[in-house]
Amino acid sequence: MEYIDTHCHYCDEAFREDASQVIARAEEAGVKMMLQADVDSHERAGMYALCEAHRGVLCPMLGLYPGSVDENWRDEMDEMLRWRDRGAVAIGEIGLDYHYGAEYAAQQKEAFRLQLELAAQMSLPVNIHLRDATEDFFRVMEDCRHLGLRGNLHAFSGSVETFRRMERYGDWYVGIGGVVTFKKASLAETVRHIPLEKILLETDAPYLTPVPHRGERNDSSFIPLIAAKVAELKGIGIEEVAAVTSSNARSLFSLPE
Repeated sequence: MEYIDTHCHYCDEAFREDASQVIARAEEAGVKMMLQADVDSHERAGMYALCEAHRGVLCPMLGLYPGSVDENWRDEMDEMLRWRDRGAVAIGEIGLDYHYGAEYAAQQKEAFRLQLELAAQMSLPVNIHLRDATEDFFRVMEDCRHLGLRGNLHAFSGSVETFRRMERYGDWYVGIGGVVTFKKASLAETVRHIPLEKILLETDAPYLTPVPHRGERNDSSFIPLIAAKVAELKGIGIEEVAAVTSSNARSLFSLPE
């Protein structure tokens, strides 16, 4: 079986000493491609260097993470645009996050809108980070409906209703990660009602580690645990989950076979 991890962070401080070894271990576990989410200028050069070192396995995105938006966000956007011709498979991770406050809500919305326009210009999907900002998110999506966007909601933890609301805006998927394995997570019931053809697997490594490794550093080698939980919830074999979710990822992100 082969898997694709559609969202990870191997330039995070947690992997400073052993990123390449962790990526190799994931390959041994059957995870043949890992999509590296962009955050901001502090990590971007290192991220692209790591992707180059693991060409064909680690694939870069390009984007300004909402948590990195502050009074200097336009400078960050200008810096990001310098990398637009470096082979990104998506514009991400981008979106809105008011979890720690809405001080920069206006700036986040403007940065988000501009990056959605960039995705349309570059004919790329978007990888969305959304936390505690649902209504503002859908207002921006409504304003950008004409762009014909496609993409996925990363680390999805919303309701079936949120997913169906998102489907009104085109070809959209949800990224399902370690949270689905948590004992008290409502996401498990939600996953039962989302078609497998709209599900992607992800880790968000080093975060959101699945059971039974919760509390440890997450990495892509744990993707089969997430796939097994999805298979259990759907009442199907893990082989089908691996095949369909990998096909979904290849279709959305235009990845090679």
